[in-house]
Amino acid sequence: MKYFIKFMTFSFKTPLLCLFIICLSPNIFGQYQMKGKVINDTLNSKVLALNKVRLNTKRNIKIYLPPGYSSSKNKYPVVYYFHSLFENPNHVISDHKTPEIIDKNISENRSKEFIFVVADFTSPTIGSLFENSSTSGYWLDFITKELVPFIDQKYRTISDKNSRAVIGHFMGGRGALKVAMAYPQIFGIVYALHPVATGSGYLPRVSLGVDWDKVLLAKSYKDVGDDIRTKIFTSVCQAFLPNPDRPPLYCDFLFEKDENEVLKLHPKNVRKEQKGFHLDERLDEYADNLRNLKAIAFDWARFDQTQAHVISNRRFSKKLMDLGVDHEGIEFVGDPWNKYWGDDGRIATRVLPFLNKHLKF
Repeated sequence: MKYFIKFMTFSFKTPLLCLFIICLSPNIFGQYQMKGKVINDTLNSKVLALNKVRLNTKRNIKIYLPPGYSSSKNKYPVVYYFHSLFENPNHVISDHKTPEIIDKNISENRSKEFIFVVADFTSPTIGSLFENSSTSGYWLDFITKELVPFIDQKYRTISDKNSRAVIGHFMGGRGALKVAMAYPQIFGIVYALHPVATGSGYLPRVSLGVDWDKVLLAKSYKDVGDDIRTKIFTSVCQAFLPNPDRPPLYCDFLFEKDENEVLKLHPKNVRKEQKGFHLDERLDEYADNLRNLKAIAFDWARFDQTQAHVISNRRFSKKLMDLGVDHEGIEFVGDPWNKYWGDDGRIATRVLPFLNKHLKF
C-alpha cells in the first residue's frame, strides 16, 4: 500500500496517469450537466390543516424549469408528477433522475420544453392516497385549489387545461387517473405508470392477510406494526372510511368486532371502501368527464408480484372501451420498478412522446 501511495503522489502530474484516473472514475467528469434547472419551493397549505394524522402543512415542491425559461419570457405547459407510497420528491428527482431524462430529450430536440412539478405527498403514515378525507387530509383539494394555482401564479405557465398534464407512478398513477377523472376542467392530459387500485383484482377482502386484531387494538398508527399490507389497508380505511368520532385512528374498518368481541367482516364498510378506492367503481359516474379529456394513457407491467394489479388494469381498460372512452392501455414485459427510468426507459420512450403529441405548447 505504501508503494501505491508513493506512486500516486509521484506520478499524479503525468498526463498518462490523469487519463488513467479519468477512465477509472467516469462519474467525476462524465456526469450529465443539465441545461435546465431544478429549484425548491414551499407551499404553506391551509387545506391540509384539516386532518387527524398530523400532516405537515408546509409542503416542499421540486420544480424543473426547462433551458429556455431563464433567457426568455415564454410561457410553458406544466406536467405534474405524483409519487407513490413510501416515496418523496427526492426519489423522483435524485434517485430516478427524471429531470435529467427530460432535459436530455429537450437538449437533443426529442422533446419540447415544459415545466415539471413534483410536490410532496408524504404523510406520517404511508403517504397520500390522493383522496379527500377528514382523517388523512384533503389531498384532492390541495392539488386543485392550492398547488395548481400556486404554480400558475408564481411561474410562467400556460394556464389552460390542454397545457396541463398529470402523470404518476403506482399509487401516484392512481392519483393521476383520479384527478383527471374528477377535474377535467383543470387537467386535459393524463399518463399513469403502472397504476394500482384501478379495480379489485381477484382477491376478496377476507384474503388480504391484514392483522385486523392488531389494528383494532392500536393506540396510534405506529402500533399497527411494520407489516406492509396492514399499514396500507389501515391507511386505506383512514382515507375512505373516515370517522372523526373514533379515535385514535379516526376511521372505521373492513373488519369489526361484534357484541361478543368476535372479529367479523363488515360488508357495508367493505363496499364503501371499494367504491371510494377502486377507480373502476366510479367509471360510470365519470365517463363524460373522461370523454372530455384530450388524451388518456396508462401502462402496466405484466410481472408485478401482485397480479391483482395486472388483472385490474386489464379490466379497467376493457371497461373504458365499453364506455367509449378513447385511451391507450399498454401491458409490457417487466415489473413495476425496472422499465421506467433511464435513457431507454418508458419515461423517455413512451411518456415524453405522448406529452409532446398532446400538450398544447
